[in-house]
Amino acid sequence: MSFDTKSFNATENEAAAEKMLEKFDKESTFRKLAGKWNIFISLLCVAFSVFQTYTAAFGVFPAQIQRSIHLAFALSLGFLLYPVTSKKSRSKMDPIDVILALISAAACLYITVYYHDIMMQGGMATIHDVVLGSVLVLLVLEATRRVVGAPMTVVAVLFLIYAKVGPYIPGFMGHRGFSVERIISHMYISTEGIFGLPLGVSATFVFMFVLFGAFLQKSGLGKFFIDLSLILAGHRVGGPAKVSVFGSCLFGTISGSSVANTVTTGVFTIPLMKKIGYPAAFAGGVEAAASTGGQIMPPIMGAAAFIMAQFLGIAYVKIAVAATLPAILYYTGVWVMVHMEGKRLGLKGIPREDLPDLKQTLAEGAHLFLPIVIIVYLLLKGYTPMTSALISIISTVAVAMLRKNTRFTRKTLFDALETGARSMIGVAIACGCAGIIIGVVTLSGMGLKIANGIIYLAHGMLLPTLLLTMCASMILGMGLPTTAKYIILATMAAPAIQQFGVPDIAAHLFILYFGIMADITPPVALAAFAASGIAGSHPMKTGVNAVKIALAGFIVPYAFVYNPELLFIGDPPKLLVCRFVITAILGTFSLACAASGYWKRDLKLVERVMLFASSFCLIDPKGFTDAAGLGLLIAVYLSQKFFSNDRARIDIEKEGA
Repeated sequence: MSFDTKSFNATENEAAAEKMLEKFDKESTFRKLAGKWNIFISLLCVAFSVFQTYTAAFGVFPAQIQRSIHLAFALSLGFLLYPVTSKKSRSKMDPIDVILALISAAACLYITVYYHDIMMQGGMATIHDVVLGSVLVLLVLEATRRVVGAPMTVVAVLFLIYAKVGPYIPGFMGHRGFSVERIISHMYISTEGIFGLPLGVSATFVFMFVLFGAFLQKSGLGKFFIDLSLILAGHRVGGPAKVSVFGSCLFGTISGSSVANTVTTGVFTIPLMKKIGYPAAFAGGVEAAASTGGQIMPPIMGAAAFIMAQFLGIAYVKIAVAATLPAILYYTGVWVMVHMEGKRLGLKGIPREDLPDLKQTLAEGAHLFLPIVIIVYLLLKGYTPMTSALISIISTVAVAMLRKNTRFTRKTLFDALETGARSMIGVAIACGCAGIIIGVVTLSGMGLKIANGIIYLAHGMLLPTLLLTMCASMILGMGLPTTAKYIILATMAAPAIQQFGVPDIAAHLFILYFGIMADITPPVALAAFAASGIAGSHPMKTGVNAVKIALAGFIVPYAFVYNPELLFIGDPPKLLVCRFVITAILGTFSLACAASGYWKRDLKLVERVMLFASSFCLIDPKGFTDAAGLGLLIAVYLSQKFFSNDRARIDIEKEGA
């Protein structure tokens, strides 16, 4: 069996990934224009990136000015690049979309031009404000439908209706209601609506980190990650699956989307997994589960982590530190699952002679990892995320110049600026639409009402509240980009958990985890469905496998809610932290073995039950639960070893007879 891993072509990989993204990722269904329109849109994208880079370097404008210009770029590009329906031609520009782009830009820039007048009004809207605000709300909803998808648009429309019809709603969800003028002015000229906190984070931190990711990709870091993953894991049991886990974990640092991460690495890793003998549905599930975890893996995580930092009013680095152990546990579970499945199927790795050469790989690409080291160092030193990202972008260009094969040319520099802006269109529009939702929540007090409703249904108990919040997070997270789903969940679901005295970070990470898990959980498992398209497997079977492989991601959030020490909250003793880490990893190992049904051999039912019990005990970092979990784990190990030896002895005796 021959493995052509050395001929990995980044250009071909990007082309295959782009084709698959168009099928499963709404944001990838944009127009592909030629001629003057293509040049104009490219220049507009570059101007978008240059504006953001300028404000990062020399200071941002007042909040509403910064955010209005940011949204003007995003909406204009959204209407120019995304047709009204998927059936419309994507090779021609529609004049109506040009008009919509101009109107949306004018409605946003009105805030910029008349900023001082609006400030002097003290929140009182003029007729011009109401008219332009109404237009902008409609355009944001339409742009969201085109770029992000219908689910978020429907949610936002329902919230707007709720703000108006409050007096007619019976029970605790009712409110006094608001006039159209009041709703529109709240959405348009305040910083609690469209131009609220989500868009503020998008217009500062998030854009710079997405741009940083674009520069890293253009430098060739993605290929280096794949090659390094092949070298470190390709020759081991079930090698390509471990390459998928390791590579997706690394690639997640420069990709903020589960689907994008899945197809970018999956077009390379899934065929390799199938080639050595993994079933197609399992191969797709591995890639989907591994890619989804990239958004919860420090140091960079997904864009939602930066919005979380702003919601909670804490430094981003604290979010990253808190998320470290849960992310390690998640990937430990995925790694053990693919290892045990490989052992069960008797799958070998890729022959070493078919793998890239370590010295050559490090010589050609190791320097590209330096910008990630720099950004981690800057964040730990207390620099703002925006400044850290700016310095890291500059360092990426400088470091890439060290070798000819990674050196930036005028074209790659231009492409990186354009790619960064294109990647931000959906994020910015989603944040603008999320601002509408949050605006209704702040106007009507809906967040507290929903939290109280959840607690009422849970009869005032934490565990049922967590279960209800988990279900709400996964339902609301279906089909939405990570940034949008986190904003909605942080407004509607997290307050219910926080009312039990759970630390804010734990509550918000809980809803983020389950919002992200929606990407691999049927019936709307976009990452799993994208992986199934590459694997040629049944989408639902792929989703089920992805859930099974990512099982740790469904258990760990409960563990850190009940035991916030797992998030390193406060200043726990170092020996205690070491014990937490070791026992939690052992617990994740037990869970993965129990889920896979294999350790040294196929597990008996009683052994699987014992391992499940062991996993729950070990993940809970209390002394007596650790002792019980460790005892169960050792008991299963001895059972496995004894039975294996006994079976081997019987087989030898039969052969002798």
